[in-house]
Amino acid sequence: MARQLKGMSQEGVVIEAELDRSYISSLERCLNSPTLDGVDRLAKVLDLEPHWLMMPLEEHHADDSETADSNSD
Repeated sequence: MARQLKGMSQEGVVIEAELDRSYISSLERCLNSPTLDGVDRLAKVLDLEPHWLMMPLEEHHADDSETADSNSD
């Protein structure tokens, strides 16, 4: 999860993004889809591009390996 990669607690994200804890929890458990406002707030708090939050997890891992490959040049 993006917040864990950034070293943030769920409560920290809730406070900084001014979102409800149950909303964040439901997103992390894939019970709800995020609103555009929610994506925007989370992206700002996590210092990420909004589209990164919308990518399937498999693509995140592919991006990580591509970054590692490009850093080894």
